[in-house]
Amino acid sequence: MTSRPRSEDTPKKNSARKPAAEERTPAERPAAGGGPVPAGVGPADRRRLLDGTHHDPHGVLGAHPVTGGVAFRAFRPYALGVTVVTEGLRAELRDDGDGFFSGLLPLRAVPDAYRLLVAYEEAVLETEDAYRFLPALGELDLHLIGEGRHEELWRALGAEPMEHQGVTGTRFTVWAPNARGVRVAGGFNFWDGTGHPMRSLGSSGVWELFVPAIGEGELYKFDITRPDGSRTLRADPMARRTEAPPATSSIVHASHHEWRDAEWMAKRADRPVHEAPFSVYEIHLPSWRPGLTYRQLAEQLPAYVRDLGFTHVELMPVAEHPFGGSWGYQVTGFYAPTARLGTPDDFRHLVDALHRAGIGVLMDWVPAHFPRDEWALAEFDGRPLYEHADPLRAAHPDWGTLEFDYGRREVRNFLVANATYWCEEFHIDGLRVDAVASMLYLDYSREPGQWVPNEHGGRENLDAVAFLQEMNATVYRRNPGIVTIAEESTAWDGVTRATHHTGPGGFGGLGFGLKWNMGWMHDSLDYVSHEPVHRKYHHDGMTFSMVYAYSENYVLPISHDEVVHGKRSLVSKMPGDWWQQRANLRAYLGFMWAHPGKQLLFMGQEFAQGAEWSEAHGPDWWLLDPAYGAEADHRGARDLVRDLNTVYRGEPALWERDTDPSGFAWITGDSADDNVFAFLRHAADGTPLLAVSHFSPAVRHGYRLGVPEDVPAWHEVLNTDALRYGGGDVTNPDPVKPEPTGRHGRPASIQLTLPPLATVWLRPA
Repeated sequence: MTSRPRSEDTPKKNSARKPAAEERTPAERPAAGGGPVPAGVGPADRRRLLDGTHHDPHGVLGAHPVTGGVAFRAFRPYALGVTVVTEGLRAELRDDGDGFFSGLLPLRAVPDAYRLLVAYEEAVLETEDAYRFLPALGELDLHLIGEGRHEELWRALGAEPMEHQGVTGTRFTVWAPNARGVRVAGGFNFWDGTGHPMRSLGSSGVWELFVPAIGEGELYKFDITRPDGSRTLRADPMARRTEAPPATSSIVHASHHEWRDAEWMAKRADRPVHEAPFSVYEIHLPSWRPGLTYRQLAEQLPAYVRDLGFTHVELMPVAEHPFGGSWGYQVTGFYAPTARLGTPDDFRHLVDALHRAGIGVLMDWVPAHFPRDEWALAEFDGRPLYEHADPLRAAHPDWGTLEFDYGRREVRNFLVANATYWCEEFHIDGLRVDAVASMLYLDYSREPGQWVPNEHGGRENLDAVAFLQEMNATVYRRNPGIVTIAEESTAWDGVTRATHHTGPGGFGGLGFGLKWNMGWMHDSLDYVSHEPVHRKYHHDGMTFSMVYAYSENYVLPISHDEVVHGKRSLVSKMPGDWWQQRANLRAYLGFMWAHPGKQLLFMGQEFAQGAEWSEAHGPDWWLLDPAYGAEADHRGARDLVRDLNTVYRGEPALWERDTDPSGFAWITGDSADDNVFAFLRHAADGTPLLAVSHFSPAVRHGYRLGVPEDVPAWHEVLNTDALRYGGGDVTNPDPVKPEPTGRHGRPASIQLTLPPLATVWLRPA
């Protein structure tokens, strides 16, 4: 008994178990003095404890006042004997069979403290009695859980190392309202939870047990007896740490990280994100540098991102997931960073390092669905619990997963608290919410007859709308300076509108801070994929986004979804030879960084990786090896991304009015035959920046563009055709002065040399 197995597959020590006593109740069997033993567990309670269906083991086990003294009852399967030790008294309990021990001690009251000496075949353990403790969860916690309003749910449910009634141990709590009984199993009891039944706390559906002497690092699961009497061993939905997959146990955890990002956190809310520079580097942590841990990533990632000038990183899902090929989008451990890369405190260390490098941390969050793994959330306590009870509403049609029941207050609480958990416990600066469209529509990917309209006859999932509104309102209220971002692929009205502002459809806004602009992404990528000679027929693919650019607060995403599954990498989408492909890429990035909205670029695209991304090996870093012949081509693309970010951050015109129509004005949006787009961006003080994109392979000399007449001269601050980026170095090196020649509806104009397949930025000289 001195060693503790680390897996539930460890064989039980059946050899140490005492044979069952004869089939008579403890009260019927004679005591040593010839009389009955009134202290024993009655037959009904005995059976329920053995079957794992007892709701109140504390009402039976432990020490209880009875006529004639105090009855002590212990349930210790496999024990050879149990002795009670209290001040001035030591008494061996009677063996009642099947692991039950009892005795009547001549005491006037239940002692404030006592211990048990439990004898096994190989050892004698001295321990506290788990069944002498009052509940370690307060009435306020239970009230808030019942209302679905416990905003710090992780402090009430799960495994919490603590001191309770002067004793160190771990409080285990789990919500399982349909269970007939719940027990804790783990390495500390050789994965047999028989002797550790939990008590049901009233009508809350919460089960609780404080286990003395159990601390950090212990493996555990919940042994649940379903309504039909069968049993299931489940990981803790609230586990803050897990085993590394494919192992599935939960781990008792407490954080000891000492944050050093106070300066970052204090200034985070100084400027609204909509009026600040915001360029994002999207990362899949396990494959960015395969094999690195969180702490090793902390030594490399902040320096790399800071050098490239991105303001934020966005981490693809970090929460624990069993299948790495899902990239984290099928979550089983919503409260636990994946153990593949280290501990939760190791992940905190990485976030801390990014903050101290001046980099914000966004995280993909997946409240839309969860996998069906039998050890996780699916029919957790024997019936639909986290998923919707209606099979049509529960089954996600695209991914073979289950959708959450957003109408159940406890489920909504589980998710809302989870959002705040990542922001507060890990200092996450923003949540990008995945697959929002699949949550909003009852008929999402469903045919007629496969869905039921809402109470108004519509297709909107009203429960999901209410959940998203509550989540956004709660997270923003509790965490100043954070941002929530919706990956929403439809034209749902008011994704980034305040929740209390009702739109034309009768709904309040969803309350997100930003929304991915999927329309811009699809249209612009379609445009640049065409040969230049054909682009004039698709010109509106680059201009249509300005029709709706201010309908929401947008992020322009070139994400992982666009460079996998046969879609090709960003540079490989471009037509022409290798030089033209790279030139197209550079011109496109220049257009993207100047377009209203925030920017997001997936790893590997910053250096023009030619291959699709694979989570198995990550970016092709070897392309940047000086020994590689084409290294300069890839380094040039990366140098451009660095300069785009540097100039962007220094030019308020490119971000200060991202959500204000006064911050944008077309110079020409209809020069389809020339493949030219030119527009002005304006800072809050009116300072302009002129962006000109030319998606034709020809050089155009003396190209005339209308400009404001009050700017005396313009000078080039960025040109994607510069030699250092791998271009032909067709530039405008000298300041360009306006002439009183009208063009594009403006009284003044300038003449520029437009490089082939390039974007040029100019600002007042």
